[in-house]
Amino acid sequence: MVLKRTLEPKFNIVGCYDEKFEKVAEVFKKNFYHGWEPLGASVAIFHQGECVADLYGGYSDTKHNLWTVETQTVVFSVSKSIGALCVALLVDNGSCSYDDKITKYWPEFGANGKENITIRHIMTHRAGLAYFDQTLTFDDAKDHNAVRKIIEKTKPNWSPGTKSGYHAITYGWLVDQIIRHIDSKKRGVSQFFAEEIAKPHGIDFYLGIPKELQSFVSELSVPTTSYRLKEIMHDPRILIVLAILNLQTHSSIGEKVKNNFDWIKIDKNEITFNYPEVQRLEQTAALGITTAKDLGFLFSKVLNGEIISKSLIKKLEKPEISNEIDIVFKAPISKGHGFMYEKHPYKKGQWLVGHPGYGGSTLMMDPKEELVVAYVTNGLKSGMGELTRTYRLLRNAALKCVLK
Repeated sequence: MVLKRTLEPKFNIVGCYDEKFEKVAEVFKKNFYHGWEPLGASVAIFHQGECVADLYGGYSDTKHNLWTVETQTVVFSVSKSIGALCVALLVDNGSCSYDDKITKYWPEFGANGKENITIRHIMTHRAGLAYFDQTLTFDDAKDHNAVRKIIEKTKPNWSPGTKSGYHAITYGWLVDQIIRHIDSKKRGVSQFFAEEIAKPHGIDFYLGIPKELQSFVSELSVPTTSYRLKEIMHDPRILIVLAILNLQTHSSIGEKVKNNFDWIKIDKNEITFNYPEVQRLEQTAALGITTAKDLGFLFSKVLNGEIISKSLIKKLEKPEISNEIDIVFKAPISKGHGFMYEKHPYKKGQWLVGHPGYGGSTLMMDPKEELVVAYVTNGLKSGMGELTRTYRLLRNAALKCVLK
């Protein structure tokens, strides 16, 4: 395999790619040329275990410091794929089953109507724990024992197992506590992931960035009003999503989810995810920090059967919940085993599996083609997943390259 280098000084676009995947490089450049990437981004494509594209460009912050090969990024809900992988590893090694009740490992969890909630309910967002009964402060977030007690006291938001509603932030603490109670060494998700997966495989992905690496983390920036309008004009579905998220009643589940954590803010005046003390939190729902190449490399190893068994990977290929209306997002979302799914744009009846993140960063895999698309960005977009134009164009280009 011969890798070609690409260089576009105007937009600081650097990287390399296999000539078969030249279309990916063209699309990546186009995203910058047309102003669709307002700040910085990186994409990595892995095919059959090989890196076939590794590109980055733009800026790491609003002061226009250049994005480099070492630049890392907060990937928001892409982080949920790490929690999903850690739980899958525990299932694969026989430590637990997806259908086990959580009280088997954590009896106190069963208080206040949670006694029948299973691990599968958590991983499919059916547990009815999209928000907790009390506000979880930043001090609470730094103390896993405080979080544990808050979870134990919480009553389900709806009857567990009957509906699916996105556990946007609570997923991270629920998965962390499940791992702490199942793992024989009682490790939290960050330590478990680091020791069992990241370090043995040479992956730089952090759930809680070390202080010495803080300077490599890019600055997140929200889209301008004019940029949002351009996104909406390109894809009017974004307007519907924004309306659903911002026009919910005070008593709605979605609004209660947003108000459950008063230290989380993402707006033009403040992005708390840029704060070093927040980035050091152990949170697998929204605070993973990595590069596109490390993210892609990790899940390339997953597809190769190096981390979990091929038989379990086979079970992950299709969603457990398909096109069911999510009661938080008020829209159909396909989910399963902690991942989210997209319909394959070129193969009827087939699925892509991974997880999108707020602002556009996305991990997506085509297990049958052994293809991994990892896209990260600090110039936040209004859409997520397929509604993120920059990601969607890169994904489609990569899929077309393997289908030639």
